Amino acid sequence: MANAEIGVIGGSGFYSFLDDVTEVQVETPYGPPSDSLFLGEIAGRRVAFLPRHGRGHHLPPHRINYRANLWALRSVGVRQVLGPSAVGGLQPEYGPGTLLVPDQFVDRTKSRMQSYFDGLPLPDGTVPNVVHVSMADPYCPAGRAVALKAARGRDWEPVDGGTLVVVEGPRFSTRAESLWHRAQGWSVVGMTGHPEAALARELELCYTSLTLVTDLDAGAETGEGVSHEEVLQVFAANVDRLRDVLFDAVAALPETGARDCLCVDALGGMDPGFELP
Repeated sequence: MANAEIGVIGGSGFYSFLDDVTEVQVETPYGPPSDSLFLGEIAGRRVAFLPRHGRGHHLPPHRINYRANLWALRSVGVRQVLGPSAVGGLQPEYGPGTLLVPDQFVDRTKSRMQSYFDGLPLPDGTVPNVVHVSMADPYCPAGRAVALKAARGRDWEPVDGGTLVVVEGPRFSTRAESLWHRAQGWSVVGMTGHPEAALARELELCYTSLTLVTDLDAGAETGEGVSHEEVLQVFAANVDRLRDVLFDAVAALPETGARDCLCVDALGGMDPGFELP
């Protein structure tokens, strides 16, 4: 199996992230990932890119096989993951074009498989143990620091911290839901930030979310509400500088063997009941 050390799980409009890539198909105990992994090199670092929705954007957020995606990345050697995504702004100061690096999330999804420790036998007959990992601080602190510095280096002042509320999708929020999210003080709303972060933690991967605001969510405006076309247009307008930030972040992430963050020993020595890839 080809090796990579850093994974990038791309969002809408981000499927051409790498040039000169090697396409690798990966099998996992949880079924197929969203697509093949595309392996290449950025600034001397081996990177595996995975199109979150599939290269043809055929997978809606609630149908993505998140467990297979994170497992596939770890199986090729990835230990640090960057997860860019498009989100709606919930606060008036977070308008389109804002780059926010969250430090918290709230899960409002309904039907997603969000743990490897579900007690169900794997295809080889092994059964996961009951393991509870800490998610008090769900994102890698080292990865967040790198992402923030990379954005500032590109003259794109990011929002340092905030809460990403993750909804089931694929529909957008009602005005009442959006106003409720805003009233809680949450920052942005998206459909794909969970369970990626939680699954990464269970696999002892570093996970950093970078959220690009493409719209003001329904309750934060008086117009007709957000549309899919609007999201794609704003993302496309910002994709080049987001790519630059991600390239710089990839180059600046710690070497795999030098990681000393909370993610490295997330299981705390507990036996997961299966062998990590």
